[in-house]
Amino acid sequence: MLGKSAAMTELRKQIAKLADSDLPVLVQGETGSGKELVARALHEQSARAGAAFVAENCSAIPGELMESELFGHCKGAFTGADEDRAGLLELASDGTLFLDEVGDMPLELQAKLLRALQEGRVRRIGASASVPVNFRLITATHKDLQQMVADRRFRADLFYRVAAAEVAVPPLRERGRDVLLLAEHFLAQLNERHRRQVAMSDAAWAQLQSYPWPGNVRELEHVVSRAFLLVDGDTLDALQLPEPVLPSDAAGSPTRVLTLAEAEEQAIQAALAATNGDKTKAARLLRISRTAIYAKLGRIRDAKRAPDPPGDE
Repeated sequence: MLGKSAAMTELRKQIAKLADSDLPVLVQGETGSGKELVARALHEQSARAGAAFVAENCSAIPGELMESELFGHCKGAFTGADEDRAGLLELASDGTLFLDEVGDMPLELQAKLLRALQEGRVRRIGASASVPVNFRLITATHKDLQQMVADRRFRADLFYRVAAAEVAVPPLRERGRDVLLLAEHFLAQLNERHRRQVAMSDAAWAQLQSYPWPGNVRELEHVVSRAFLLVDGDTLDALQLPEPVLPSDAAGSPTRVLTLAEAEEQAIQAALAATNGDKTKAARLLRISRTAIYAKLGRIRDAKRAPDPPGDE
């Protein structure tokens, strides 16, 4: 939540106003912009701060496992259910449940989540009785949930339940000199962790300000970490930034911006390079679970294997 820009000042004001309420909050923002940090701030400034903050990314859970993750299961409920297990809704009781990328939740589970929210009770898979739960729900997405409702890909009744209040996280490109504050913070952390005194050159600072950061704060942290780990001396002269925008030609051809998928792939590859291919360490550097990084790598691999679409004749 570092930043002195007007956008971040306004965001902190919104968090302070909503923190003490138990209203469900929908946090919207681009990938890597810091949606989970906003959710944690809402929790830590609330009366529930002494209880658990339980977070899960819905896009990182395979569909066949999501129901068990959310609602729990009883021993013997299905193959592999060797013991009773509480779900996330139970684990978050008295605290806060944060569901990131809620737009990726299958419709059938949306209905079950809605019922649990309405009744304040949850029943584990294989159980005959339900148990009460009391948590504050915070959700997040980079998708347009209202359009998904219109397309019948997200339940309207659940949308109105989770979006009682909405908070928008500004992208890094709209935060002015916050990028320099954040880069300085990440560099200081790295220096302390590795007991070094690496500084950034004027040229590198200029690169930070001129780049549009399609991957937002997460991409900035990865770029600084990669440059720090690869530099030979004590000065970062070049950050080896990707080129998200290609200059238009003399005829004024439109520029091309990296897609979020491309930016995510570059971030993952940078983390793997910085950790010598160690996926567990790379996941930690990316601040995602090991399951999530395997899932993302699988999607990247599948996309590259897919045949190109036929061209227009």
